[in-house]
Amino acid sequence: MIASINGIIASKSLDALIIEVGGIGYQVFIPLSTYYQLPEIKSPVSLHIHNYVREDALQLYGFFTFLEKRLFLLLMGVSGVGPKLARNILSGIEVSELLIAIQKGAVERLRLIPGVGPKMAGRLVLELKEKVLSLAEMTEVLVKTENPISDDAISALMNLGYSQREAQKAIGQILKEEACTIEALIKKALQMLSKGN
Repeated sequence: MIASINGIIASKSLDALIIEVGGIGYQVFIPLSTYYQLPEIKSPVSLHIHNYVREDALQLYGFFTFLEKRLFLLLMGVSGVGPKLARNILSGIEVSELLIAIQKGAVERLRLIPGVGPKMAGRLVLELKEKVLSLAEMTEVLVKTENPISDDAISALMNLGYSQREAQKAIGQILKEEACTIEALIKKALQMLSKGN
């Protein structure tokens, strides 16, 4: 089984990309959470891979971070969730927001994700609440909503024209790696966002 792929992006779309490795192009399905972190076409990339085996096909699902892959596998473990819905869920909500919504039992927020009805939203909370809590603690991805530094930094970035999604992603990624003053946090986030554009 393929655990990861390191290669060159030959093409990409919102839901899949082709990665060339040694003259072979691999089609890899991705959620939007991964798409927004991808470099440009013809750039090197490394993705964590989940192999989904069916009778008639082998599909590869790729993730920019190991956390995304772990969460994808947890979602796949929920009754009624296949790879397409799991990918759709990761595309419809930020990873950190999804963890918080499940942990807090925010069924109404989960219902806003395309493809997730009231029954599925309740099932996600029921089956994943404890698992997500341990995952969040292990990876330290839950940025507390009462954290004034992260809130102020996100607000500052939004005032500079970045979307809330872009700002939250950059701030969350930086805070996972180190603690910063608000000035340093905004500076690092601007550097990260400017490289991504």
